[in-house]
Amino acid sequence: MFDREGPVPVYKQIAELIHAQIRHGELIEGDAIPSEAEMEAEYGVARATARRVTRELRELGLVQTQPGLGTFVGDGAVYRPRRRPLLYEQMAKEIAERIERRELKTNRPIPSEKSLMQQYGVAKATVRQAVKFLRDQGYVFTVPHRGTYVSSPEKWPQD
Repeated sequence: MFDREGPVPVYKQIAELIHAQIRHGELIEGDAIPSEAEMEAEYGVARATARRVTRELRELGLVQTQPGLGTFVGDGAVYRPRRRPLLYEQMAKEIAERIERRELKTNRPIPSEKSLMQQYGVAKATVRQAVKFLRDQGYVFTVPHRGTYVSSPEKWPQD
């Protein structure tokens, strides 16, 4: 797809491809461009190359990066919210649903970090974000050196 041996660097070729999507209205103001990880997977490039693509588009004034949110078409005044929840949010939602269905019982432990890492194929940090999210919502509480347990229903968020 890309001429990896020609005179135009691959990052400029990818930047031109995204620029063309903007020109043709496939990406409009406020739309997110692919993340570095998505560019790596989609175009088979290194993270550094993906980062250069984003920088190139920023220097051309086509996109703006919103820290913690992504890089969006336009000057940064408009951006669309994420289309899908982050992985830790999805994990927390699924665990909360199990708690609400009483599959996970009050004052009993939720699955261990290790089992959640295996079940979802994620790093320990992602599991810990999901558990923190659940704790912040009141679904669980953590006892140091013991584990994380399901809170009583009156502590759960009320819809």
